[in-house]
Amino acid sequence: MTIVHHPLAASADSATRIRIPVERLTLAKRRWRGVAEDGSEFGFDLESPLVDGVAIFQNEAAVYILAQKYEPVLEVSSAAFGAGGPADAARLGWMIGNLHFQIEIAGDIVRVVDDPAVRQLFEREGIAYTACKRVFHPLSGGHQH
Repeated sequence: MTIVHHPLAASADSATRIRIPVERLTLAKRRWRGVAEDGSEFGFDLESPLVDGVAIFQNEAAVYILAQKYEPVLEVSSAAFGAGGPADAARLGWMIGNLHFQIEIAGDIVRVVDDPAVRQLFEREGIAYTACKRVFHPLSGGHQH
């Protein structure tokens, strides 16, 4: 098992890329284990958490990249805001934040983790949503309890 303490400073662009699938919440940790798609095992003992897409190891054959896994999310399109536009979008962000859930803004889509409380909110407020699986990169810097 290879022990990783920090990401690679640079990697060869022409090298074969091998993914290490990892859950979003695992990426937020400093100590964890992962297995690459080729079966290579890695132990992580980090000073700070890593992010999706970072290269963590390279040998003569390949470069190993962290690949955050898809997870169930709910997506609301800006078209669902109707005539209220920005005001409705701000209200939606406030309502989701009031439930202490993080959001991701992806173009004209607001994305949130699929949770019964969020589904109930959307249904109560008549907000059209789509349930799907995506890599979820929530906005950072918000208040955490």
